[in-house]
Amino acid sequence: MNPLLWTISCTFVISLIAWVGSLTLFIREDIMNKILLVLVALSAGGLLGGAFLHLLPEAILKVGSTSSATFTLFSYLILGFCTFFILEQFINWCHDHCGIHDKKPVTYLVIFSDFIHNFIDGLVIAGSFIIGFEMGVVTTIAIGLHEIPQEIGDFGVLVYGGFQRKKALILNYASAVTVIVGGVAGYFLSNLIMDATVLLLPFAAGNFIYIAASDLIPDIKHGENIGRNLVHFFTFITGILFMIIIKLL
Repeated sequence: MNPLLWTISCTFVISLIAWVGSLTLFIREDIMNKILLVLVALSAGGLLGGAFLHLLPEAILKVGSTSSATFTLFSYLILGFCTFFILEQFINWCHDHCGIHDKKPVTYLVIFSDFIHNFIDGLVIAGSFIIGFEMGVVTTIAIGLHEIPQEIGDFGVLVYGGFQRKKALILNYASAVTVIVGGVAGYFLSNLIMDATVLLLPFAAGNFIYIAASDLIPDIKHGENIGRNLVHFFTFITGILFMIIIKLL
């Protein structure tokens, strides 16, 4: 079994999950508008669950739980959080001066974070196939299960942020293609990049936490309808539960 061939094939399949949002093309516009905030809530839960239940534990597992290693990992988490804070300030400035008034800044943050996250997934898949075929297959399945709810939520955020559904699908897939890039890079530069993955994991976790806490949760918690707020809350919890179930599997 050629690890590179399997890595490219599996990362390509993973990238196709980004098209899961195409199912919404058959939903009427008025109904789609009603469920957008539900998708935003799902994305918020998925991002927090992914950060605290997948990315951070994986990073700690790789470097150990010594005080110096933990300090380094959480420093990168804060760096990831602050990087997106600064990035959003720049986007807000550009929002006022560059003629992009029709899009919410969070849409660009989601796209950028997906670039990083999917690249990391590609690195992990490549590393798994280098270890062994069975490990690669199991890792690919786990990442695929993780991607389904997240891609649905990300698509919802892009549409909610102002993109037309077809444009949101294209952008979502464009960010997903980096999983293939990460897979190829991970295969050819495994000795160098795999070490960097340890630092990219908490950095990406910081990105996820910032987007969920700063942009998504505020949008789903200020509604005046109690019933709708409860729906958003339980959908948010569902996003976290998805990540717990995937972790247990």
